[in-house]
Amino acid sequence: MDQRSTHPTTTQTVRAQRSRRQRLRRGFVFAAVLLAFGVTGWLLPTVIGLELGGATGLLALTVSLLPVGIVMPLLLWLDAYEAEPPAMVMLAFLWGAVIATGTALALNTGSTLLLASATADPDAVSAVLVAPIVEESLKGAGLLFILFWRREEFDGIIDGIVYAGVIACGFAFAENILYLGRAFNENGTEGLVAVFVIRGLISPFAHPLFTGVTGVALGWSLHRGPLLRCIIPPLGLCAAMTLHAAWNLSSVTGAGGFWSAYLVFQMPIFAAFTAFAIWVRVRERGLIRSHLTVYADYGWISPAEVRMLTSISERRTARSWAHTVGGREGKTAMRDFQDDAVELAMLRRRMTNGSAGPGAPAEERRLLEAMTAARAVLG
Repeated sequence: MDQRSTHPTTTQTVRAQRSRRQRLRRGFVFAAVLLAFGVTGWLLPTVIGLELGGATGLLALTVSLLPVGIVMPLLLWLDAYEAEPPAMVMLAFLWGAVIATGTALALNTGSTLLLASATADPDAVSAVLVAPIVEESLKGAGLLFILFWRREEFDGIIDGIVYAGVIACGFAFAENILYLGRAFNENGTEGLVAVFVIRGLISPFAHPLFTGVTGVALGWSLHRGPLLRCIIPPLGLCAAMTLHAAWNLSSVTGAGGFWSAYLVFQMPIFAAFTAFAIWVRVRERGLIRSHLTVYADYGWISPAEVRMLTSISERRTARSWAHTVGGREGKTAMRDFQDDAVELAMLRRRMTNGSAGPGAPAEERRLLEAMTAARAVLG
């Protein structure tokens, strides 16, 4: 009997087994994350309600939203050329605000209780030696989950900075509720204002800066060899922990130590990181242009469309024009065309440097066909 007629080939068997293992892994991770959201989603509001009370908790929550309004628009501006899906941005924020904060609250509190018998100031020791490790690890885990769950949405350094910043923004939001509520209960409005000025106005980017270092390392490693992909992210995480520990150390040394560290250490690092992020944004624009030019050379898009796609203002103008000539359907088609084109450029980048998966050619064809269909709507 011909064995080939009754048994799949070895390659088919291996592919089927690999696909089954991948589905099992994804299902397990998804279930674990849902469980984590459920547990921490119950724990955090419970602690806030018991410790602060309903009225104080609501007040602290409202005030904590103000720094979010400072940080999030800047992160979204940084991500403007290849905007992340709103659902993924929301997932990142909730990871920071719920899973990371709730778990960190439990672990940090437990470590403080354990240190109480070993040191005269367990709060300070926990803040400097425990909290940075716990919190940066939990925020970094959110980055890894996003990378695992939606690899196609994680293209490089900018995505690393943005997702890390959003996770950290969510973490700071939830953490601020506790800090502001405690300050209000202990010292009234004066205490709340003092804490808000420090955490909400002077240092709203502290957590995004720390976790952003991890995001840079993870994003940069994606387009490197296997060895660097294993080495660079842990080094970035260690750097984030070190920055976080230095920040917390300055906070427990009194006002003089805080302001000295803030002006001499933290501000220069923040300025350098900001300049680096802007440079990477400009570089991403150049990458989009260079990779789309390949398709322009083959007639898939025009040089004028390449110029439009690499200018935020021209994109906005194009959407307005599309709305004028085609109504809501036309505007939607133009937005889809722009999103698909930038996604195509990022896919071409992965295909060029060898980091794209085996389904990349089919995805490339799908994006080109989607762009053609969107252009047809616009006439």
